Amino acid sequence: MENLKKQDILSGNLNGDMQYFNRLLEADVSFDIVYRTFYIGNRQACMYFIDGFCKDDIIQKILQYFMDIKSEETPRDAHELFKQKIPYVEVDLTAEWQKTVDFLLSGVFILLVDGYTQAILIDSRTYPARSVAEPEKDKVLRGSRDGFVETIVFNTALIRRRIRSTQLRMEMMSAGDSSKTDIVVCYMQDRVNTKYLEQIKRKIQNINVDALTMNQESLAECLYQRKWYNPFPKFKYTERPDAAAAQVLEGNIIILVDNSTAAMVVPTTIFDILEEADDYYFPPITGTYLRVTRFLIAVMTYIITPTFLLLVNQPELVPKGFEFILLKEPPNVPILWQFLLLELAIDGLRLAAVNTPSMLSTPLSVMAALVLGEFSVNSGWFSAEVMLYMAFVAIANYTQANYELGYALKFMRIVNLILTQWFGIVGYLGGIVLTILSISMNRTIFHTSYLYPLIPFDWKKLKSRLFRRRLPGALQKANSAGTVSGEK
Repeated sequence: MENLKKQDILSGNLNGDMQYFNRLLEADVSFDIVYRTFYIGNRQACMYFIDGFCKDDIIQKILQYFMDIKSEETPRDAHELFKQKIPYVEVDLTAEWQKTVDFLLSGVFILLVDGYTQAILIDSRTYPARSVAEPEKDKVLRGSRDGFVETIVFNTALIRRRIRSTQLRMEMMSAGDSSKTDIVVCYMQDRVNTKYLEQIKRKIQNINVDALTMNQESLAECLYQRKWYNPFPKFKYTERPDAAAAQVLEGNIIILVDNSTAAMVVPTTIFDILEEADDYYFPPITGTYLRVTRFLIAVMTYIITPTFLLLVNQPELVPKGFEFILLKEPPNVPILWQFLLLELAIDGLRLAAVNTPSMLSTPLSVMAALVLGEFSVNSGWFSAEVMLYMAFVAIANYTQANYELGYALKFMRIVNLILTQWFGIVGYLGGIVLTILSISMNRTIFHTSYLYPLIPFDWKKLKSRLFRRRLPGALQKANSAGTVSGEK
């Protein structure tokens, strides 16, 4: 395509504007860019739209209405046509070429009229979308069964349905020079920390990338660019609109990215990550039990294998009466290598399960259980005790809804295993201290404490984080001052 002279605003000459439009978009090459000329009264007009993004029945009705306008009823300018002659709700005007092109590529119906120096934007777009079914990962035993989808407008509607407040704000932004991905910042005007809100909006506006290819993960890496080596998650993701709405009511900020089913919650502390919707769909005593159980299991998944390795290497540390936990037979492969191989094998099985066709998942899972279970022990590669503890770790990891937290504990567990093998009890304690330091030295996206309300200490909020209290709603709303995650 030959070089085009850049135009900033529409000229009002339909033939010239169409020529520029067609050459810019190469409309004759891209089959899905559709345009058609017709007359509105005695003025020639042209409509542009993306095939598959616009509702055909609405376009047909609007087109028929335009073609029925008589010559003596022809509007004098775009404002008159906009106010009096368009039987549709979502309509806007613009004289800027860049804005016109951006709206067209996002699915808006564009109308150009000869003599009008403004383009008419008719938002009749619709995107291919699946149903708002319950997400596979964020399932609950009780509660709503809807979930976010890839269409951002549907996701904002799911939140708006739950929060019928005049204080709810949803600001539309975009990022990516090529993708121009839609991003919605959702918050409660009277509860959000305004300093945090301005920071997050400024960060999004300053993103300088070609495209957000991986949606919310690309956005997260653009928003938080420091201390990548700390594995503990800086963001909480949820695919549940009820959980997202609860976070908004607490004074937090929700970020929705188009084409992504996950909402990003900021700021996020370790206590936010450990919470789940089930904690609030059951009575306080049951919710507290579930929360404490989840926390204890998370600690056990980290500590059980290094502790076993320490006791095998130093049997004198085994309490009296617990000698049965030691190996019955000498191992053929060092215990450390058995644990490391099984850590790798578990991830291999997880990846295989993701890519296995559903019709083959059952027979392959049975075969994997036999091969990695009984046969691996009988062959002498692995000890039965090692297989038992790693099976517990593999299953217990699924008690956490947050993938990033599960892998963070996995990485720190591997480090502790190596330190324990090399330095004994000193390495074991050193690995635990290293994990505690990694958590305590981590920071939220706003550089506040990752352990709030433990550090800085706030007993009232810490009590509500540890114990499920009886509240009037699913979650206790944040105070009107907008106290969130570490700062008053």
